[in-house]
Formats: sequence, structure tokens, C-alpha cells
Amino acid sequence: MKIRTLFLTAIGATALAAPLAAQDFIAGLPREDTLIIQGPAAQNADWFNLWAPGGGASPNGNQQLSADTLWFINPEGSGDDAWQNALAASRPIYNDDFTQMTVELKDGIFWSDGEPFTAEDVVYTVETQMANPGMNWSAPFTINVESVEAPDDHTVVFNLNAPNSRFHTLFTVRWNAAWIMPEHVFSQVEDPLTATFNPPVSLSAYVLENYDANGQWAIWRLRDDWERTSIGMTLDEAPEVEYVVYRTAGNPDARVIEQLNHNLDVINDIAPEGMFTIVEQAGDTTAQWLPGFPFAHPDPTLPSVLLNNQLDKLSDPRVRWALALLIDIRAVSMGSYRGAANIAALSVPPTGSAIPDYYVPMQDWLIDYELDTGEGTIQPYNPDIAEQIAQLVTPQWGDSIPEDPELRKEMFGFGWWQQDAEAAAALLRSAGFTEQGDGWLTPEGEPFEMTLQVEGDNIPTLARAGTIIAQQWSLNGIPTEVVVAGPTHTQRLDVGDYEAAIFWTVETWGGHPDLSFFLESYHSDFLVPLGESQPPRNLNRWQNDELDAIIEENRTVPFDSPRVAELGMEYLQLAVEEMPFIPLMAYNKFAPFDTTYWTGYPSIENPYSASGPFWSNIRYMVVELEKTGG
Repeated sequence: MKIRTLFLTAIGATALAAPLAAQDFIAGLPREDTLIIQGPAAQNADWFNLWAPGGGASPNGNQQLSADTLWFINPEGSGDDAWQNALAASRPIYNDDFTQMTVELKDGIFWSDGEPFTAEDVVYTVETQMANPGMNWSAPFTINVESVEAPDDHTVVFNLNAPNSRFHTLFTVRWNAAWIMPEHVFSQVEDPLTATFNPPVSLSAYVLENYDANGQWAIWRLRDDWERTSIGMTLDEAPEVEYVVYRTAGNPDARVIEQLNHNLDVINDIAPEGMFTIVEQAGDTTAQWLPGFPFAHPDPTLPSVLLNNQLDKLSDPRVRWALALLIDIRAVSMGSYRGAANIAALSVPPTGSAIPDYYVPMQDWLIDYELDTGEGTIQPYNPDIAEQIAQLVTPQWGDSIPEDPELRKEMFGFGWWQQDAEAAAALLRSAGFTEQGDGWLTPEGEPFEMTLQVEGDNIPTLARAGTIIAQQWSLNGIPTEVVVAGPTHTQRLDVGDYEAAIFWTVETWGGHPDLSFFLESYHSDFLVPLGESQPPRNLNRWQNDELDAIIEENRTVPFDSPRVAELGMEYLQLAVEEMPFIPLMAYNKFAPFDTTYWTGYPSIENPYSASGPFWSNIRYMVVELEKTGG
């Protein structure tokens, strides 16, 4: 494949923050055929190997537009509407004891270089990663797969080492999954761990056209044979988006300017003030997930106060509960999101199917829940807190705030824990802490102080939340220092180099009640000592025998069984009792769309796809957009 150069001017990261830079950037591309998306800067932009760690940025269109695998789950859907067969012609077929999975593949799919996609590509993907420790899916394949075979070109049979009714999820995209490797390409390389896969051979509807070696942009072009892809087979006519540009767009303020100047069609995330500015200044040419306040799209992720359970001072659930009861979630919501937050008391995001599956049926349990403080019992849940937040923002947004209480719950969430300093003090005393002046001493006689780590300006809403919570803990006798970790944030969380942090440790399918996407990694088998890299996503390093039993049973239950939601509730009740981390809210992303050139974006009224451009599910959005004639 020869990559054609379409640029008249090469520009760097600094120029990208200027609105006029976009005009130079897309010189040579017909703007009316081009969708421009905010993408991340790529470290080692020459790397397109999605199967080995190489520093390339996968959310630059690589996995969103050119990779493919067996199935997708639409995080915005529910029930059958959430499931999408991609390379597979049907859902996974298990034997009775879940020790074998058979996959039927679609016929007529081709790689972008003209080679047919067959079962041999799937077999090669699994066997190659098992044979090369360090490849991205090597470990889960090695743990699960005894052997894999292809009886014919369109059938794959997996023989498993042990019963696992969730094995198919390794090939099921929610954000990403085990992408299929082109056997005819990788079988010719010396080492699949070091191969750059540049230029990449595409299995989906778009192919790489050009990219910036400094990692500032990448351009993808609609394949001439788009209909010979899994997504093309679902379309009646050619997609109208000919080119997709992923480009950095400066800081959150610069992104606002770029969209106001119609140089950025899709924003991944900005601060709430930026969203409000776009709505006020460009409402006629803007679309967003919600038609009114809070405008944001709630990802199926759960920003929380992570608590390092392996630290002695945080190993007792009573201490973790005390920290939770010192938080005023109303102040956190107003200070971080300007009230545009969907608060969460349960350890699952209040989005998608989790609302009818968990939040609605568990309200009575939450209201009746009693917490023993060691000096008495309290009922800590306040079902009216979300309504109180709605009242706080009503003066500014007026008619945008619905009167219907049920609609308010969709917008602001349900209840949360009532701030209760007296109950928190009682819990600390019962855990062996002693009061000294305005502060506390641990059972070992050390001052009870905390550090609360945040990433920083890259995610301004969560950084603000951390600052507010640190202030609340400090005002209640637990001096807390905010640590801005910047780009080292995830690395420090990974090895347990933190006390408390604002991050997400729970991410769900969104469109399905099964919680295995994160819950499987919470099993104690994966727990490691402090200083060692903790497999995602149990960054809290929570260990509990009851939790292990829930996870083990879930492995033996069919994916769509009613028992799945029952086990989910058992986990959620245990998480309330243990408080291994403190759930805060859904990750509301302010991701507006400019409608000057394109229309037909997903919304809460038409949730056919994820709206975040880093989600691989966005491929279903790109092919549905229509030209406006702008």
C-alpha cells in the first residue's frame, strides 16, 4: 500500500491550537466530504500494531475505523438492540458445560489489500498471541484456551481449559477487544511483538490515508470496497463520509474555539463551561447527547474515590465508610460539573441498562440499609440529594430542568450518602482511631493524614472533584494533600503508589447487565503486592471471599441469564457494605457535535451508537452521518 500525501503544509502541536490551522491541515481534502474529530496525540505515531504494546495511540482512528473483531455491544443500547454481530454471523455457540465455544463467521469479507478474511485469521490471532507472552491478549488466551481450530473457512472452534461462559467477551467490543490479525501479513514478519504494522491493512470500512509522524493527526479514507466489510454489509448505500480526520485540537478552551469556527466536527471532551459556551453561542449549529441541560453524554464508567485497600490505615471498611460520610456530594457536583453530574451511590455507572437493571430495583434496599457505626445504627442513604442538586441549578437553567421527578433522576441520578460527620467520627473510634485536638491518630498512634491523587487539567472535572473532597476531609480533621500526578497518574495507580485517587475502576458494558467487563479482574487470583503492577481493573486492590464466590458463579452462568442481574445486585450490596472505593458519579462527557457539515449524530432520542470518538463503537456513527450541504 502506498500512502498518498495530501497536505500542503505540515503543522505542529502549537499551531493546532489556532483556529485557522485547521484550514491548512485539511488542504487537499474536500471539507464537505470530511469528518474532523478531536483525537489524542500519539506517542510513537508510526506504530499501528494493536496486538503489542508499542506506544501508538489506538484512539486515532486505528481501532475505531480499520480494526474488526467478532462482536460489538452498543453501550447505549439494551437487550437485543445492544448486541451487534460483526465478523461473526451469529452469537457465540457454547456446549452445555461452557468448555467449548463455536463461532460462525460471515462470508464475503475482505482485507483492504484484497485478501479474504477467513477462520484462519482468527486461529492465527489466538495462537500467535499465546506463543508470544507480552502481546496484549496473550495472558487471557493462555489462561482460557486449550486449543483452537478451523474446521472450514467460516467456522472456528475454541476448546477451553475450564468452563467459561464469558470467553466470548474477549472478542466483544465495548471500548476495544481482541482485534483479528491478518495472518497473511504477520506470518511474514520476524517478530509480531516488534512489527509496526505500518501501513496497516484494514478489515473495516476505512483505510489509512496519511498520518503525522509527530502524532498530531491521522487521516482515514473510505475503502473503495467498503461493502466487503462487516459494517458495509449492514448498509444499503455508500457512507457519505469519505474522509475521517483524527487530530489534536489543543487544550479544552482551544477545542471550543475550533468548533465555533467549524474546524472540529466532533469533540471528545471539554469542561462544562466550554459546553455551555458552545450551546449559548452556536446552538443552531450544535447537537449533543441531551437536547438541554446538562447536555453531556454519560459514559458507562464510574469516577470514584479509589482507596488503596492494601494500606493498613484504609484496610478497615469502617474507615472507608467514614471517609465517604465526610463528603457532601452536592458540593462535589456543583464544583466539578456545575451541577451537570449524574451521581451514583452504587458501584456501577448510572447509565444505560444499569438504571432499570440496578438503580431502580435497589432503591428500597438503599433506603432501608442500616450502617452500624459502633455507637449505634444509621440509615445513611438520602434519596433526595439528586433532587436537591436539581433545585440548585434550576435558577440558571430554568425550563431546561424538567418538572417530572423521573426525568430528573435520569438527568441528575438518584440518591447518595448524607454527609454525617458525627457518624464518621463514631466509625473511626470503633476502628481504633483516637481524637487528638482537631485531628485523629491511627490505631498505631500516627497522625491520620491522607493524600488524594488526581491527573490534573487533562480531565478538569475530576481534578476539581478531588480538590473539593480533599477540602472536606481536611475541614473534618483529616488533613489531605492533593497530588497532581499528570501523565504518571495511571502508572502510579497501577503499582499501588497512592493512598486515595480520583479515577474509574468500574466500567460496564453499558448496554448489558453483565458486570464481567470489570468484575472478572476483581478476583483475588489477580491480586498482587504493593509495588507490583495490578492487572486492571481492581486498582483498589480489594480482596473479599464473598466477592470471589460471586465472580466464580458468574463464570458458569449464561451471559443472558436472569441470574446475571441477581449476581450483579449481590456484588453491589457487598460493595456498599465494604465501601472498597467511594462511587461519585457517571463520567459525563461534554462532547458536542458541529452540524455545519454533518447531521444524524446519535443522541438520547436515537442512541444507535456511542458518541465518544475514542469508543470503537463510533464506527457505526461515522457511516450513518449525512451531509448538510454546509
